[in-house]
Amino acid sequence: MPHHKPTRLALAVPAALLALTLSACGGGDDSAGSTGQPAPSSKDTSPTATASQAEAASGGDVATGESVTGKVAEEEGEVTYEITAEKVDLGTEAEAAAVVKDKADAKGMVMAVAHVRFTHKSGPTLSSSSDVNDGTTIWADDQRGAVILFAPDDAPGCEDVYDIESWKAGESHTVCTTYLVPAAAKDVQVHWSEEDGEPYIWTFPKG
Repeated sequence: MPHHKPTRLALAVPAALLALTLSACGGGDDSAGSTGQPAPSSKDTSPTATASQAEAASGGDVATGESVTGKVAEEEGEVTYEITAEKVDLGTEAEAAAVVKDKADAKGMVMAVAHVRFTHKSGPTLSSSSDVNDGTTIWADDQRGAVILFAPDDAPGCEDVYDIESWKAGESHTVCTTYLVPAAAKDVQVHWSEEDGEPYIWTFPKG
């Protein structure tokens, strides 16, 4: 999968922005999650083939409502999380233009807010803020969106990861991430990956 550097835009996002909620579907397009490498033969039992199969199992397209499991090296130790991208809320082009200093930066763009639920499955109780949402990015039509600096985390249904105290096993929190994506995109994709891992991809078609 090609990785594209995000365009970093210094934006101030208003609290009220969201107009459209997208419903997820499992992506059927191999281009979103493909590494571009041919799949090893089922008869190939070499160490290289085994490693490739293990990597493929750690990411890829995820169906509607499906959860995945990932590990994060937190300050207190390694924590295993269950992760589910619940939905993506989209704003309007006018709202995006209203928060950008240079209007050209937001031409044809809308704000996308991904709601991702994280459940602490095992590992130490956290006494400091979690890094689990660092693995979340938003893409549109297989292109990474533009990062919005200082985006608020208090949209309806969202929690600020920095305000979550004493996160222990069994507890779930929904954390949001905001990017700019093209208004004309056919779908929006929420990616989550472990550090240096292949991303899991939830696809939310528009319309």
